[in-house]
Amino acid sequence: MSTRTIHFHLNGQPVQTDVKPYESLVEVLTQRFNLRGARESCGQGLCGCCSVEVDAKAVSGCLHLASFVDGCQVRTVEGLATKGELHPVQQAFIDAGAFQCGFCTPGFIVMTVQLLREHPDPSDEQIRHYLSGNLCRCSAYPEIVDAVKLAAQRIAQAGVPSSIAR
Repeated sequence: MSTRTIHFHLNGQPVQTDVKPYESLVEVLTQRFNLRGARESCGQGLCGCCSVEVDAKAVSGCLHLASFVDGCQVRTVEGLATKGELHPVQQAFIDAGAFQCGFCTPGFIVMTVQLLREHPDPSDEQIRHYLSGNLCRCSAYPEIVDAVKLAAQRIAQAGVPSSIAR
């Protein structure tokens, strides 16, 4: 099967790799770049475990063909931390205990970053609706809502614009 060389920015760094036409983005991230935050779980784009950002929009990495990111900016949960400091959303998830097994947590964090970019002060209903495509089999949902609210509050108190989620 033929391959194609793609070039993109991954967590701020220029990269290139050869991909087969059928390879998903999550496959390439895990197998070529050893990034294990985005995980394939359902393989159908229904659980949110494989969520990553492509050009600042969350996508299901299991459905998004890797060849489609040629020339794009891709950011994974690993790329949210800067200069050794966790992103406010990552820290809020830890502080609120918004995880149990942790399998789904990276996808929830990526989606929360996008949520707070679009709705800096979301209501509980907005949080639940926005994150409804992410599944937590351990049922940490109350803590996840708390973490989103905590992150929103911290970002607002720090005077950090919602563009922090870029």
